[in-house]
Amino acid sequence: MFRNLASPLTPTRAFGLGTLLVLAWGWGMPLGRYITPERGIGYALGIVGGSLMLLLLLYPARKRAAWLRIIGGVPGWFRLHMILGVVGPVCILFHSGFSLGATNSNVALFCMLAVAGSGVVGRYFYTRLHAQLDGRQASLAELQNIADTLTQQASVVTVLPDLMEAIEREEQALLEPAHGPVGRMFHIFTVGIRAAFARWRLHRLIDRTVAGAARRSTTIAGHAGRLAQTARRYADRRLDASRRVAEFRVYTRLFSLWHVLHVPLFIMLLIAGVVHVISVQIY
Repeated sequence: MFRNLASPLTPTRAFGLGTLLVLAWGWGMPLGRYITPERGIGYALGIVGGSLMLLLLLYPARKRAAWLRIIGGVPGWFRLHMILGVVGPVCILFHSGFSLGATNSNVALFCMLAVAGSGVVGRYFYTRLHAQLDGRQASLAELQNIADTLTQQASVVTVLPDLMEAIEREEQALLEPAHGPVGRMFHIFTVGIRAAFARWRLHRLIDRTVAGAARRSTTIAGHAGRLAQTARRYADRRLDASRRVAEFRVYTRLFSLWHVLHVPLFIMLLIAGVVHVISVQIY
């Protein structure tokens, strides 16, 4: 845990931290005294924010239209899509003064917040599925192959036959799909916790098994510490491979469901934005 806290400040983290600071500053400032949506800087922020939100459409268009390769590669547009998806809503929030207004503007604002929040969730799912931002996606077959390879490399713990059976039971529990909608939902969001408990149970079993084998054999007793360490490392690698396979299946499903929700939300945002702009110009 502390290692993660001490991790370096990457550009992505710096951008996220800067965004939070700007939002906190805007929320705490009396913006109504200086910015109004109808004119001046507030009006300009609305135009800029709305334009940036429209530019978000270029990323899905670039992914699907090969002839748009002249405007750049997909990875670059993906990064720009994420930046625009943050900067655009920030501009709109400052345009609104972090407050509610007319009904049509409130609808547009809440639609934008829903799309932005959905984008953050989708970004998390995406990073769990993709190894890098260049679009290279891990393969379920590749992860399964790693797990199968580890299963075959069991010679190091053949002196602990009960351990092999226990590892296979824990792997089966991680990978076996749950029954019923409630069970599947619980199964999806507890993969990491169940893997941690499985690791704890296996470590306890290893300690007991090695201690028992050491009492029966002086040869094992002389190497009990190293044998236990090797067995724990092997069990951890097996569980980690199975956990990655299970998580890949989970996040593939979640990302698919997220996409089904995100697209209609963005369409609603476009409609609400157009209605808001027309209403402002008319009234």
